[in-house]
Amino acid sequence: MATRYSDSSQHGPQHHPKWVLAFGALGIVFGDIGTSPLYALRECFGAEHGLPLSPENIIGILSLIFWTLFLVICVKYIWLIMRADNKGEGGILSLMALAIKPNECKGRKRWLLICMGLFGAALLYGDGAITPAISVLSAVEGLSIAAPVFSPYILLITSLIIVALFFFQYMGTGKIGFFFGPVIFVWFFVLGILGIHQIIENPVVLKAFNPIYAVHFFHDNGMLSFLVLGSVFLVVTGGEALYADMGHFGRGPIRIAWYLIVFPALVLNYFGQGALLLSNPLTIANPFYLMAPDWARFSLVILATAATVIASQALISGVFSITRQAVQLGYCPRMSIVHTSSREIGQIYIPFINWTLMIGVLWLVFSFKTSSNLAAAYGIAVTGTMAITSLLAIQVAKRIWNWSNLKVYFVFGSFLLIDTAFFASNLIKIEHGGWVPLAIGVFIYILMSTWQKGRYILAERLKSKSIPVFEFIEKIKTEHPHRVVGHAIYMSSDPLGVPIPLLHNLKHNKVLHEKVALLTFKTKEVPFISRKDRLTIAEFEEGIYQIIAYYGFMEIPKMKHILEGLREKNIHFPIQETTFVLGRETLLVAGTADLPVWREKIFAFMAKNAERPTAFFKIPPNQVIEVGIQVEI
Repeated sequence: MATRYSDSSQHGPQHHPKWVLAFGALGIVFGDIGTSPLYALRECFGAEHGLPLSPENIIGILSLIFWTLFLVICVKYIWLIMRADNKGEGGILSLMALAIKPNECKGRKRWLLICMGLFGAALLYGDGAITPAISVLSAVEGLSIAAPVFSPYILLITSLIIVALFFFQYMGTGKIGFFFGPVIFVWFFVLGILGIHQIIENPVVLKAFNPIYAVHFFHDNGMLSFLVLGSVFLVVTGGEALYADMGHFGRGPIRIAWYLIVFPALVLNYFGQGALLLSNPLTIANPFYLMAPDWARFSLVILATAATVIASQALISGVFSITRQAVQLGYCPRMSIVHTSSREIGQIYIPFINWTLMIGVLWLVFSFKTSSNLAAAYGIAVTGTMAITSLLAIQVAKRIWNWSNLKVYFVFGSFLLIDTAFFASNLIKIEHGGWVPLAIGVFIYILMSTWQKGRYILAERLKSKSIPVFEFIEKIKTEHPHRVVGHAIYMSSDPLGVPIPLLHNLKHNKVLHEKVALLTFKTKEVPFISRKDRLTIAEFEEGIYQIIAYYGFMEIPKMKHILEGLREKNIHFPIQETTFVLGRETLLVAGTADLPVWREKIFAFMAKNAERPTAFFKIPPNQVIEVGIQVEI
């Protein structure tokens, strides 16, 4: 017989009112996109472009900025992509899971969608490294204007701030978000006030709302206008993180915060900088800080520094979320994942990712030295991720939203054209540092794909050494092994086969516990599993139970929940009286045709350093027996 049971608790960000979550979202979700005014407009007129600071070009750039924000963020992400929530969760891996969910998506098409999703997620790691570096550095550089005495110490101050940011990650995104919520609210308020003051002085910039000026800009500047697109794109970096962080706060609160606070403040500030440039083109050295009066600049530097710490938080929390999804979906080794909130399941902290990311950010700061140099490397990874998001969304719109082909290709085909234009314009950045986030993305993709392929090969090797459960039971009936008092749970990756440690125990020790459970964990391509669908239990003869525990990719399995589920079904495996038997595979690189030797070595290294199941599944370590197995891959 078989029964089904679930132990999952209520999840998601529904525990707080929307306005409270919207306020918290300001401190996490919008930090990246909210600090782009520090450098975006300045970089559009950077020396490498040689774009003249004429009134026509300034109005044209402002028009491009406004319509980029409107089309990419308001329409693509806020209106459309955020509809593709996988039971409340966002991010490119969640979108990939939605895209490959339908049964008819198989074979080569499924493989292609998985490759796109993995590479898009990998690119976000590159973005996650460069965002804290450019954000904090661009804010601290304001000291050279407000207090020049600090100019020699800009890199040192930046590095200290970054170290402090990563040090406090263990507190959790919720606590950090609600602590910084008031700060980022003041930041957006100041952005708007600074912009309004300059717009009143030079209201001609309001003509930029008319898209005809963007068209004229392209007509008048030809190829140069196309190259400038790479800098215009800086105004929407953070859009993908906005989607990735949806699970932390929910779609509604993020939309509220964007429309009521973030979007108006950004538009006002960019237009204000444009108005200042129309009045005094020499302010292009740093139009953001030069908008403020002399007496306010030092305070503005402090506020901007706090805001850029929040900008960094948006990507850091997004990288944590993507890593957790990758672990559960089988694209990343097990890692220590700390839940930082007892109420919000989406709020986590991953120590290994945190400290690795910090080292990468510090390397970028000291390698590139200025925000302008970093801006030359920024954007190419994000444009790649955004293009992949559009491609995956086409599949979701067709399969899940039931859109017609005409509607799908018109809507997302249009966005794909925009993404492609931005990506092409960013290609010139590769030689100026754009290779860094791309290299990080390629490296992460190789690790993810190697782990996924290696796990599949390992499972097949173990399966070949196993026997079916029914055959095992018949063997017990025939051989009558000695049964000892107690309970044992054997973990197995194959629900249809008997774990190798159990076969070894029976072969060498000739004994079997009175009650034996064969436990398999399976991750479904949804973020959460309901209570009624958690466990499938099959009870066989000879005191043998087969248990399959289903989890979503946003959940972390815990052994005590499994035992509680069994107890509710009157199947008792007391934790103090149960022995947990795990296999400890020693991987031997055999140079087979399944994987190149260098990838086999990578997989073996990752497997060796993965967190042990004892810690990951929260199993009492003094009740665990590990059986060594040598496996050729």
